[in-house]
Amino acid sequence: MTTTREAARASTRGYDDLRRLMSLMTGDEKHDAAATSTLDVLWVLYDRVLDVTPETTTDPCRDRFYLSKGHGPMAYYAVLAAKGFLPEEWLAGWATYDSPLGQHPDRVLVPGAEISSGSLGHGLPLAVGTALGLRAQGLGSRVVVLVGDAELDEGSNAEAIQLAGALALANLTVVVVDNASTSYHRPRTIAPRFAHEGWHTAVVDGRDHVALETALSRRVPGRPTVVVAEVEEKR
Repeated sequence: MTTTREAARASTRGYDDLRRLMSLMTGDEKHDAAATSTLDVLWVLYDRVLDVTPETTTDPCRDRFYLSKGHGPMAYYAVLAAKGFLPEEWLAGWATYDSPLGQHPDRVLVPGAEISSGSLGHGLPLAVGTALGLRAQGLGSRVVVLVGDAELDEGSNAEAIQLAGALALANLTVVVVDNASTSYHRPRTIAPRFAHEGWHTAVVDGRDHVALETALSRRVPGRPTVVVAEVEEKR
């Protein structure tokens, strides 16, 4: 039987290997900072929070993860490889003409990817629709969507935030990676914006795995959740 301590050590070893996996992806247009700012959030989600595995990617009861911030997918691909969704051998050929791993993820080509992304402002509205559909089917699955702080300037996101609050979508969690990249960045204003629309909010250090796990694991009855993960890098 695997003990809690042994599981924690295995988790750490997996996380420590992510930088090596990311280093396999070379070439232009990597959006390095956009990728590295999401690395810890993605790892905690797939290692400790989301109920989805390579074997359950078509299970209707699985949790769904939507990477709306799809213009920096290196960290996403590294985590998917570390968790067995896709072969590590694919990483070295990323963004080449015959590779399934593009500079923006394609849900048809990337095993485990729920949506194609890269055009900012699409992921959250799609997640709202999915969360509503799952609730209508009586399924308890969660929908978690990762957005960048700059994406919140998109009008589609403003409408999605309002609608999710009004519909009390408790199965929806938004992670905002706040790396101060928006042109109109105003510190400490993201969480109040969501709270005004009825969301449960949490602001955490985007590198603190324990804090991320605690915030991302919580579900509040009758309210969607937003976790603002603050990091220092600019994209």
